[in-house]
Amino acid sequence: SSAFTSDRHRKRKLLENSSLNSKLLKVNGSTTALCATGLRNLGNTCFMNAILQSLSNIQQFCCYFKELPAVELRNGKTAGRRTYHTRSQGDNNVSLVEEFRKTLCALWQGSQTAFSPESLFYVVWKIMPNFRGYQQQDAHEFMRYLLDHLHLELQSGFNGVSRSVILQENSNLSASNKCCINGASTVVTAIFGGILQNEVNCLICGTESRKFDPFLDLSLDIPSQFRNKRTKNQESGPMCTLRDCLRSFTDLEELDETELYMCHKCKKKQKSTKKFWIQKLPKVLCLHLKRFHWTAYLRNKVDTYVEFPLRGLDMKCYLLEPENSGPESCLYDLVAVVVHHGSGVGSGHYTAYAAHEGRWFHFNDSTVTLTDEETVGKAKAYILFYVERQAKPGAEKL
Repeated sequence: SSAFTSDRHRKRKLLENSSLNSKLLKVNGSTTALCATGLRNLGNTCFMNAILQSLSNIQQFCCYFKELPAVELRNGKTAGRRTYHTRSQGDNNVSLVEEFRKTLCALWQGSQTAFSPESLFYVVWKIMPNFRGYQQQDAHEFMRYLLDHLHLELQSGFNGVSRSVILQENSNLSASNKCCINGASTVVTAIFGGILQNEVNCLICGTESRKFDPFLDLSLDIPSQFRNKRTKNQESGPMCTLRDCLRSFTDLEELDETELYMCHKCKKKQKSTKKFWIQKLPKVLCLHLKRFHWTAYLRNKVDTYVEFPLRGLDMKCYLLEPENSGPESCLYDLVAVVVHHGSGVGSGHYTAYAAHEGRWFHFNDSTVTLTDEETVGKAKAYILFYVERQAKPGAEKL
């Protein structure tokens, strides 16, 4: 038994050493460490790993959590001590924010090739019953649950200090950038929060109804005329672009018989049109391409390649009042992409591409490799994260 254990430790050491060697690359003629840390797969948890790696490369969002103080126990002999395992706090006192903070702190340190997010996944099981077990899950659905629960927990206070106060003291997140979703603003809504205007017009009497809806991401349909195109060269004709998807989302649309609008003037459901405008853009624009659609018996995947820009995504034409925006306030640069490989939502595999300090990396669970912009641009994106381009020097900083 001892010989077997010794042999297993020796093999693990060899694997770690070879992995560390593979993390050395040449930049400008000198050898430097890759510094990127992978996330171990705990059993079909690639959906979580891809989202965590993407969020870890959104600098302003990630830095906020990394700078938070650690959660402290306040009872018994452990009072005042920092805890590093949420399980030790008991089932009724788990903290998603704390485990999320510790996971982000473990990434990009370069001290290990892969980190196990076991403690974070345990908290996910406790507070998000939908994700219990080890079956494959939808990465977009997980991202929304994660952001929503982080938002709710951040509102409840931290070590006796209101997190909204902490947010207000952060000079990088001014009040003008807050978008309140379910109560007070937090870093989640300050970074990802935008506002849509939903405009509905009755086709019978012409009555117009307007409603403002906060959002953390936009879910975009891939237009039906492009759904059979799987690769760039499969068919002749125009290629589907991200702009096609955005245009489909914001264009005027006549609602079908199953979506009749209750007109308050006509006092009954009537045929109508709807149109979305973006009233306020977020600092980080998250775009979800709706690749999974239900049919009569199963959920199919739309495997169409959608061309997307790595730099300079211009959102000005989708704004409600574009004349009130600055010259570069509507330009976005790509920072991360989540990709689903496979045919079904309950199967396949998730990986992520993300930019860090000017270089692109591919995150495939425990494995992290350096890649290039051309490879990223060919990916069949599922979720795209765009960061608002920084204002020029001398302009008002947000």
